[in-house]
Amino acid sequence: MRRDVFQAIADPVRRDIIDLLAKETMTINSIAEKFDVSRPAISKHLKILKECDIITIEQQGRQRFCMIQPKELIPAFLWIDQYKQLWEDRLDNFENYLHQLQSKNNKHE
Repeated sequence: MRRDVFQAIADPVRRDIIDLLAKETMTINSIAEKFDVSRPAISKHLKILKECDIITIEQQGRQRFCMIQPKELIPAFLWIDQYKQLWEDRLDNFENYLHQLQSKNNKHE
């Protein structure tokens, strides 16, 4: 079964790992230290991210370094972006509704 970017970002731990690696290249151990889950669990998350081509893992001596492959996240960004205007419009409408309620309340006081 081929995994995709949406499976990669579906889990909050994997999203946090992506966030960490977006800032810097890290060893597997340094990633594992950031979480309150077992090292094998982190290894499974990293395996999924690697299968989705979100990260690469390179051996350098005794260390294994994880690096983000940001271009692989583009499909998720494009999918999310199509809903951006919809949610902005809904939030604007909600804000307008709240202002109307507040105006009515102020008139009745």
